[in-house]
Amino acid sequence: MRIGAHFHVENPLDEAIACGADAAQFFLGDPQGWKGPVIPGGDPSAIRDAFAAADVDIYIHAPYVINVATANNRIRIPSRKLLDQQLKAAASVGAKGLIVHGGHVTAGTSAEAGLENWRKAVERIERPVPMLIENTAGGDGAMARSLDAIGRLWDAVADAAGDDGEDVGFCLDTCHANSAGIDLADVVDRVKAITGRIDLVHCNNSRDEFGSGRDRHANITTGTIDPALLLGVVRAAGAPAICETPDENGSLAADISWLKQNLPG
Repeated sequence: MRIGAHFHVENPLDEAIACGADAAQFFLGDPQGWKGPVIPGGDPSAIRDAFAAADVDIYIHAPYVINVATANNRIRIPSRKLLDQQLKAAASVGAKGLIVHGGHVTAGTSAEAGLENWRKAVERIERPVPMLIENTAGGDGAMARSLDAIGRLWDAVADAAGDDGEDVGFCLDTCHANSAGIDLADVVDRVKAITGRIDLVHCNNSRDEFGSGRDRHANITTGTIDPALLLGVVRAAGAPAICETPDENGSLAADISWLKQNLPG
């Protein structure tokens, strides 16, 4: 089982090796900006070869600003463009997948409008690497917060993907699910009943209580979620796990080590 973390550094490979990670997730540029992808060091093939030589898998997280569901043209159209660029850049560095949030619609806009915008995005954007849609923690107009919402979104994107459906996957975030009021005890079974797959787990504890709607990650053994529940999710998912937890005084490396000690190899 591949266990890794999200690294916010110029050279994520060095950090991954130092933490004993089998996988590294990172951004290609500013996560809050609209500029196109930035390849660390400027040479995608060098990154691909270095990670392969170290046996560390790459996952790229798309910028948070991307929202292909919105009815606002000034956000939706640039979101599609940036998502397309990010997918191509992720492929160039040999990533296993690109994680993107489900997005949201604003008050007064129907969920169906957001679903239609997702359909159009999936139909129009090539996916040289799997695009992994991530569940979110809060927001009344969120497209991937509740299980019902995830089901509607999945139906829309799977229909749009057609025969290329293998290029659309799912990333399950444990903190987000807990904050959205989804019981982690059976979340894997319930998500797989909808999607048929979980491609990646964001294994995060939470600083907030169940159903809070808040997205504040905590280290594996220090949050409000029973760590045994987190282990159960990763085991049941049978997918690689990425910790997006705080890195204070070696706490991120400790999370990776703890998961490796408590999960099968």
